[in-house]
Amino acid sequence: MQRECRCPTPAIQRYRGRLSGPLLDRIDIHIEVTPLSEDELVSAPATESSAQMGEAVRAARGIQQRRFEGEGVYANAQMGPQHLQKLCVLDSDCVSLLRQSIREFQLSARAYDRILRVARTIADLEGSENIGTEHLHEAVQYRTLDRRLW
Repeated sequence: MQRECRCPTPAIQRYRGRLSGPLLDRIDIHIEVTPLSEDELVSAPATESSAQMGEAVRAARGIQQRRFEGEGVYANAQMGPQHLQKLCVLDSDCVSLLRQSIREFQLSARAYDRILRVARTIADLEGSENIGTEHLHEAVQYRTLDRRLW
C-alpha cells in the first residue's frame, strides 16, 4: 500500500539538509525513484532486454579498457583531471549547457567533474566518440539531489 508523505515542507528540508554537499559531490548518480502503480507494473512496455543492456555495457567497458590501456585506469569513474581535459572535449553547445546547469543548480567543481565522467560513460554506451549535448543533459539529470529546489 502506498502512502503519500504528509510532512510539512520545512521538515522535509531539514531531513534532506542532513546530506552534506561534500558527501553528495562524491556520489556520481543520485535520482529519485518513485514506485510504480499496479497498472504501470502490469502494462509496462518492453524495453531493452537484460541481454541487450549487458552487451552495451560490455562494449562500453571494452572502449574504456582500450582507452586507458597501460595507464593504471580501467574506467571513466577513475579519470583524473588530465583525462577529463583530454577525453571530455566539449563543443560550444555542450559548454553552454554546462554553464547553465552550473548556474541553475549551483554545482560544485566536484559535481562538474562527476557530470563529465557520467556523460563520457553515456557516450561510450551509445558508441559515440564525442560527448554530445544529449549525453550531458542526461548526466545532469542524474544529479537531482544537487538541485536547490527543496
